[in-house]
Amino acid sequence: MEDYGFLSIVPPLLTIFVALYTRNVIVALVVGIFSGSLIIAEFNPFNAMLDAIENQVLDEFTSGTQSQVLITMMVIGGFVKLLEISGGAKAFARRMLEIVSTRAKAQLLAWMSGLAIFFTDSGNSLIIGPLYRSVFDEFRLCREKLAYILDTTSSPISILIPFIGWGAYIMSLIEKSYAELGLTEGEFQVLIKVIPYQFYAFLALLTVPIVILTGKDYGPMRRIQAEFVAKTAHSEHRPSETDAKDAAPDTPVGMFLYPLGVMLILVTALITWHATHGGITGAHIRSTLIISYLTASLTCMEMMRRYQGRGYTEMLGDFVKGAEGLVYVSIVLVLAWSLSSVTSDIKTADYLASLIGDSVSPAMFPVLVFVMGALISLSTGSSYGTFAILMAIAVPVGFQLDASMYLTIAAVLSGGLFGDHCSPISDTTVLASVGADCPHLNHVTTQGAYAGLTGAVTIIAYWLAGVYETPLVLLVAIVILIIAMTTAMRMFGEPVVPGDNF
Repeated sequence: MEDYGFLSIVPPLLTIFVALYTRNVIVALVVGIFSGSLIIAEFNPFNAMLDAIENQVLDEFTSGTQSQVLITMMVIGGFVKLLEISGGAKAFARRMLEIVSTRAKAQLLAWMSGLAIFFTDSGNSLIIGPLYRSVFDEFRLCREKLAYILDTTSSPISILIPFIGWGAYIMSLIEKSYAELGLTEGEFQVLIKVIPYQFYAFLALLTVPIVILTGKDYGPMRRIQAEFVAKTAHSEHRPSETDAKDAAPDTPVGMFLYPLGVMLILVTALITWHATHGGITGAHIRSTLIISYLTASLTCMEMMRRYQGRGYTEMLGDFVKGAEGLVYVSIVLVLAWSLSSVTSDIKTADYLASLIGDSVSPAMFPVLVFVMGALISLSTGSSYGTFAILMAIAVPVGFQLDASMYLTIAAVLSGGLFGDHCSPISDTTVLASVGADCPHLNHVTTQGAYAGLTGAVTIIAYWLAGVYETPLVLLVAIVILIIAMTTAMRMFGEPVVPGDNF
């Protein structure tokens, strides 16, 4: 097995640099993939091009799992488009404006809606985003704030739910690692005990209401929000090509609630059925979403036919347009997966993990695992890849150091989640930008200031947990987070919009 050494971290670092410099994610991903293939091909450009296309991009595009993800996204996109065309989404937004009278309540409602759609980290942004664009515009809140809320209620909530795809995948990794060490505790029981130590997920979720309730923003979010307020000072609505068409005044909210209700009922029923018939796999989750969203789409189409007199041919065309709207996202996802494949081939994660060494104390080990996981996932944009690699490395090392297995596994998950939440090449980060309809790199930079502070508090939490292994550390971490965030807002923050927040 060839050791690429320092060269193994060049592609992800180059990708991040190009993304920030050119503000073009596709260009950055292509550069990263080709640079990795160039290293694999021993700097032969012709062989590198063949490797990039044949072994990376095409392999990822034709992978069964990846194809299922793309199809699922297309179906969700078609469903969301039907909700927009029907006027149901706008009717819902209008009803929310009747209920929600302040900026803080609008943001908190978006946050709670994101928590409710816990079953899909990728579909979350595509479902919630279009519904709240008009609401945020009405309250002169920038789309980047919406993207931050969407992104923070996707992966961070999904990783805490043991009976969806995330949980099934993580349990498979735990089972394998424990079997190799001769440990007999069941993977489900282990995962349940790990949940209280998943500090980054809990803290990220709680950061959102803390930010909202301060009524201020700091960092890049402060600047972009101020620019947005200035631009909309004399207008009521920020125009967007992707906004839903204005709903007729008599469009019932049921045009939105019934299809969504059908989808949620089917998702719950099918997941329950799978859970009681052999367990839930990633394929089960994806097939469940496809069946549920297709049925919900048919429900929406039938309601539009009955109450609006639309024809099925026209509505099928709208469904296809919704799916086509995700072509750009699909390209980014395929390229992101390809970059993850490249970094796997050149052992980027192994090189980074080797920098840790095995001469650390058991108390500090979870901290180092979290930092390493954060670096790997930030560079690759893949939480799943980070979990797979670090679980195989950190669990055996932690076992040898007599470190807490629950803390070690939680640190792996939190570290992988951090990159998934923050990396410009993460699929959920890209989808949050799409769902909110805002420039992708604006979302990355504005979210980074809040996520970075949350990550710093997470490091403190893992240090405390390494010394005092108790779930009560989570409560201490929450207190530290509140103090840190309110202090940052007091020192560097400005009001979201001049005037009262409530």
